[in-house]
Amino acid sequence: MRVLVIGGTGFVGRPVVRRLAAMGHEVAVFHRGETVGEGGSEGAVLHLLGDRRNLADYTPDFRAFAPEVVVDIVPLTEADARLVADTVRGVSRRLVAVSSQDVYLAYGRLTGLEPGPPLPVPLAEGAPLRSRLHPYRSQGGSYKNYEKILVERVVMGTPDLDGTVLRLPMVYGPGDRQHRLHRYLRAMDTGSPTIALQADLAGWRWSRGYVDNVALAVAMAAVDDRAAGRIYNVAEPDALSMEEWVRAVGEATGWSGSVVRVPRDELPEDERTSMFTEQDLVADTTAIRGELGYREDIPRVAALRLTVAWERANPPPQGGPA
Repeated sequence: MRVLVIGGTGFVGRPVVRRLAAMGHEVAVFHRGETVGEGGSEGAVLHLLGDRRNLADYTPDFRAFAPEVVVDIVPLTEADARLVADTVRGVSRRLVAVSSQDVYLAYGRLTGLEPGPPLPVPLAEGAPLRSRLHPYRSQGGSYKNYEKILVERVVMGTPDLDGTVLRLPMVYGPGDRQHRLHRYLRAMDTGSPTIALQADLAGWRWSRGYVDNVALAVAMAAVDDRAAGRIYNVAEPDALSMEEWVRAVGEATGWSGSVVRVPRDELPEDERTSMFTEQDLVADTTAIRGELGYREDIPRVAALRLTVAWERANPPPQGGPA
């Protein structure tokens, strides 16, 4: 199958490209050329360089490649999704888009964007979505108009184009620019005997996924026509609490310390959270497992070891994530 990947050189995109190429599919990647392609797949991957803001200008190149499926890794806004959908409609029969589990109303409850009682988890794909849009508008910049709910509406509602949406969890692994493990790893590697967690955060549960496993899910959905018209949650089958997560990182590093629950007001300001932690953010992944046969092929223990090794070799720049 011929697959065009838009934005396939970043954290999630690179392993998606690698997975597709390893499956034997013909892959083209449209990107700006500012980052290198996935190592080991260069001979099997066609690189089309350009700016997605001018995506329609590259329609002749896309037609020449004749993709059966287009995978958009980084549609952040409604305008992003509309531009891709309008450009590839008539060029490809399917559009697969990467979304986020922040679309759920439970995320609004967690952040306080939408007050109300906690919702039951796990969240299946039909769970209520947020009614308040643009959850990160206060951050400004590229996230001012971010809204995956609107992205999904475009992808699933464009005539003559079969849509598929994958709602991702917190993704960890090599290449994570947010360095989500770094705070805990730094304490472990400097020999700290304890790691403090805000008491009400320690038991909070959050769905996660290792980047290469998540990429497998995206690739499987891209090349399986049973995914047409479907929305899937992607995440590990069990959602660890924050305390369990820190302990799992510790096991991957050989750390033998302990996790201590501390009242919020006794923690440094930068270690406090204002989230409403009564609301867990746990996704039900029954659908993609049952319909497409998705299974993680890299166990969490191995995934964390690989992530720890990468974090140690690639610490964030000074002033980056603490």
